Amino acid sequence: MKVILLEDVKSLGKKDDIVEVKEGYARNFLFTKNLGVPADAKNLNDVKIRKAKEAKIAALRLAEAKELAEKLEKVTVVCKVKAGKDGRVFGSVSSKEISEELKKQTGIEVDKKKLVLGESMKNLGTYKINAKLHPEVSAVITVDVLPEG
Repeated sequence: MKVILLEDVKSLGKKDDIVEVKEGYARNFLFTKNLGVPADAKNLNDVKIRKAKEAKIAALRLAEAKELAEKLEKVTVVCKVKAGKDGRVFGSVSSKEISEELKKQTGIEVDKKKLVLGESMKNLGTYKINAKLHPEVSAVITVDVLPEG
């Protein structure tokens, strides 16, 4: 019997896969636990429509990420921090602070978890940090760390 999986089933397949299983297994396990539905014309069409919708949403998110990356490449974020005379920062500049300053200065909102700090920002100066906006899109943000006052 052909069955469309509604969820990932270990050792059988992933969501939306069409698998061949014995009729008793389908009726007694997959259908009762809502893990699958029979692979009839209506259900096959529903899967096709859902996959097309998911592909459209994924393409839209990719386009948005590319657009955001272009904006971020042009931006320089200025972080003012307390610093000693020798140019050392008291503490360090975190991704949370960079995210907040980016929002304040440009209005662009980027989650702090998407910012990848290659090195700790414990000195004054200019740094380049990566922002992973999408699995296929990343941007480089320039951050200037300046003393307060």
